Amino acid sequence: MFNNLDSSTGSMIQLILTTVILVVAFYFVLIRPQSKKQKEEEQMRKDLEIGDEITTIGGIVGRVVNINDNDDSMIIETGADRTKIKLKKWALSSVNNGQGDEKKSKKEDKK
Repeated sequence: MFNNLDSSTGSMIQLILTTVILVVAFYFVLIRPQSKKQKEEEQMRKDLEIGDEITTIGGIVGRVVNINDNDDSMIIETGADRTKIKLKKWALSSVNNGQGDEKKSKKEDKK
């Protein structure tokens, strides 16, 4: 009679442990990297400055000429004829030039 109870308790503990391990694995494989990437993108958009060469999520390459923090937008200049385009900051994919790396090292030196 007690053997049957111990077997049932053991399998319940095994089920709980398996569930906990799966939840922890999902956190480290899916949730944590995604939130880390979002924080890095948010910081990149926050550090954006006039003169930075950028690429948008649509593939447009240009140079930032104005940043408007009130409506979270920017104006970029692109092409040989210097066409100006107004974009939202969330459309920023990457900063292309080396200035971004130099800015990081200068900020780290200040710390």
